[in-house]
Amino acid sequence: MTPPATRTWSLRGHTPVVRVRDRSRRRLSVAALACYKAAESSRLIYRPCPHTRPDGRKSFSWKDYRDLIQTVHQQLDGPIVLVWDNLSPHLTAGMRRCIADRDRLTVFQLPPYALDLNPVEGIRSVLRRTTTAHRAFAGPDDLIAAVRRGLRRLQYRHDVLDGCLTGTRLRRRPSMTPSHIQDQ
Repeated sequence: MTPPATRTWSLRGHTPVVRVRDRSRRRLSVAALACYKAAESSRLIYRPCPHTRPDGRKSFSWKDYRDLIQTVHQQLDGPIVLVWDNLSPHLTAGMRRCIADRDRLTVFQLPPYALDLNPVEGIRSVLRRTTTAHRAFAGPDDLIAAVRRGLRRLQYRHDVLDGCLTGTRLRRRPSMTPSHIQDQ
């Protein structure tokens, strides 16, 4: 993630100076799942991937996504319907085998360039407009800290997470009322 280019201001006659150390090719990848379960608050579960990894990769592999799905499954304790974009690790043979081995996992692949159907894109947009907007980061660690802080705040904003789902025009399945509540 890189902050968006923006305009700045200064006093008339004084040219603003923004010091940037070095344009680096380092980046931060974040895998996030917006979780919606009937009759429960929405959740955001994420994993950042720093710019340096022991295996030399610069982004997530299919194994990282597999581990994230396993974590989500343990936290949600139920079947998962996963809506994915066409990111290459999502389409690998290893990921397909992993999906086939899990009977409580159903995956729907979004069509190419369907950003408006992915709730996580709305979350990314909120993050870019709030936490990372109008900021020059001192280094990769500063960027990672800011993104983690922003995602941690979003985890507790269920209204924002629900709004990201509403923005896709998708909706939750209506919750079923338990029988013990109907009797009262």
